[in-house]
Amino acid sequence: MDIYEKKGYLNSEFRLFHLTGKESLEIKTHYHDFDKITIFLKGRVSYIIEGKNYELKPYDIVLVKHNDMHRLVVDNSQVYDRIIVYISPNFTNAYKTDDYDLNYCFQKARAEHSNVLRIPSLEKSSLFSSIVRLEHSFSDNGYAAGLYRQVLFLEFMVHLNRAAFKNRLEFLDTESNSKVAEILQYINDNLTEDLSIGHIADTFFISKYYMMRQFKQETGYTLGNYISRKRLLLAKELILSGTAPAQACFDCGYRDYSTFSRAYRRLFSESPGAASSP
Repeated sequence: MDIYEKKGYLNSEFRLFHLTGKESLEIKTHYHDFDKITIFLKGRVSYIIEGKNYELKPYDIVLVKHNDMHRLVVDNSQVYDRIIVYISPNFTNAYKTDDYDLNYCFQKARAEHSNVLRIPSLEKSSLFSSIVRLEHSFSDNGYAAGLYRQVLFLEFMVHLNRAAFKNRLEFLDTESNSKVAEILQYINDNLTEDLSIGHIADTFFISKYYMMRQFKQETGYTLGNYISRKRLLLAKELILSGTAPAQACFDCGYRDYSTFSRAYRRLFSESPGAASSP
């Protein structure tokens, strides 16, 4: 069975840090229960998100939503330099009004079926200028330096969402298997529906054995384990938002509570009821 770990922990609404180093990394497939933005500055990195492989260039912006399965491979022949931001949904929701929503960039990326945004012309981009200011702020140890970085991050988010809204960014395409990409999208759009192997194969007019082999080859996940993991992650999100465990079981696509409960315990090392306890 494939095992995907939760990595990174967010003890506040927002964490911003700058990491650099010359190291060989192959981070295994994992997920977070918060949203993550990576501003890639330097190096040679392959970022694999939900089965799509992105070869990054300097100042690419990687958007990873909570519960997205992802991994990366880093070439140790070059310095790997990046700014990483962990964001609780509560953080961006605090700045949401009827006139703007800082989550728009994530929504647009989902609509474009892409997790990586590229600035076409750095010299003319106010978004690029805001990234440079944010990057330089990490060497600023003056008064209220942490608060200043947070202000600059908000400025970056405003420019990012403006650029996304005005189509001033390239949403990167990948060379992934288009059929597998369609299946991934279908699964994530229909987690509460029938996702039996036979049903998916019939939906895409493909042999189920060929489909399972291609899915594993392209994503590194078995199809059944991927579906189970995504359903359980959805269930936990529902429970934490106040849905009763029994209702979450059915709302995430399970049809039997005892099966759901056992799977939930295996993944999260606690019962569904424990997650809903105060």
